[in-house]
Amino acid sequence: MALEAGLILFVVFAILLIIGMPIAISIAVSSMTTLLLVVPFDIAIFTSAQKMVSSLNSFSLVAIPFFVLSGVIMNSGSIADKLVNFVLLFVGRIPGSLAHTNVLGNALFGSMSSSAIAASTAIGGVLVPQQVNAGYDRKFATAVNIASAPTGMVIPPSTAFIMYSLIAGGASISSLFLGGYLVGALWALAIMVVAFLHAKKNKYQTVKNVEKGEAGKILKEAIPSLMLIVIIIGGILSGAFTAIEASAIAVAYSLIISMFFYKTVTIKDIPQILKTAILTTGTIAFLLATSSMMSFAMAFTGIPQAISAAILGLTTNKIIVLLLVNLVLLFVGMFMDVGPAILIFTPILLPIATSVGLDPVHFGLFAIMNLCAGSITPPLGTGLYVGASVGKIKPEQTIIPLLPFFAATLIILILITYFPSIVMWLPNLAG
Repeated sequence: MALEAGLILFVVFAILLIIGMPIAISIAVSSMTTLLLVVPFDIAIFTSAQKMVSSLNSFSLVAIPFFVLSGVIMNSGSIADKLVNFVLLFVGRIPGSLAHTNVLGNALFGSMSSSAIAASTAIGGVLVPQQVNAGYDRKFATAVNIASAPTGMVIPPSTAFIMYSLIAGGASISSLFLGGYLVGALWALAIMVVAFLHAKKNKYQTVKNVEKGEAGKILKEAIPSLMLIVIIIGGILSGAFTAIEASAIAVAYSLIISMFFYKTVTIKDIPQILKTAILTTGTIAFLLATSSMMSFAMAFTGIPQAISAAILGLTTNKIIVLLLVNLVLLFVGMFMDVGPAILIFTPILLPIATSVGLDPVHFGLFAIMNLCAGSITPPLGTGLYVGASVGKIKPEQTIIPLLPFFAATLIILILITYFPSIVMWLPNLAG
């Protein structure tokens, strides 16, 4: 029964996606089809509706609309330019300085917007042309932007961690946030190392020193934005507030600096900001609700247990099991956004990971990075096409220059998978 149900579930889901059906609808229809194998139609409808409603009845979900709203507010101003200028103060004299600025800018802006596409477009749209004008190879500049665009997705505040926490049965959001900072920092650093070596080899020029007065102005403009990250991690580490309370603080802080410091948001802009945040939150909530249907359908028909038994039947070696899990997630990340992938595959793969002794927080950290890395995996990762469009080159032209960055990303992924102490020491320190 489990095998038959699994085949129907994933085949129907795949067919619906191929014909262009929205992901949430595809999840709901494929889940309902699977349930109809074992229960009558009326019971399937009633139970599915019940699961959808109960899945959204969680206090932890309050953090999602707040962090989404905070990101929308920050995106409404000229935050990207200010972050670019700020980063240049620190990396301007390093070979490949503009590439390093692209990496750090994507990491910072991506963490605030929770969107790799927004980071790639906003930061890359500014820095790829600058790199080309400075003599950098356009393919290299585009590859840097593509490789670093998803780094902000693993740096809190990130809705991906909140969604994973809910699906994983209450894995600590605070621990995921703290570990996410380390994952994001390591990922960005690895890309910067590759960019440095390439820039050194090709003797790319550095940026001139900024005059003292101008440096002070740049710092003054950038620090308020950067303080959002400092406030969140500082408050969580000190115990001043929880991760959920931090989401509300993030909204208040973002609104204050946007309206009164940068003056890029006015009272007239608020209705549109709220509309955007509501639509985004509604999309996430609907995905959460329909994914609860899929989780119930899989659990009711025994799909996760069957997959777990199949993998563990092949091998119980922890190293090989984790390798298989990573390969599955990397493949999934090429075709599916991070949010839906978390909702669908966490109930399947988390039991396998915990059966070989993994901490749920550790699994969440490398699983989310894995899915983000999948978006830039040649030749099918969706991030390739967005980044190529920003860089104004063909997607296939990005593959070869992207490979060294992708290799560096895989090295970090392997390290945090097999050496959890690297990213778990801060969550463990905070208790």
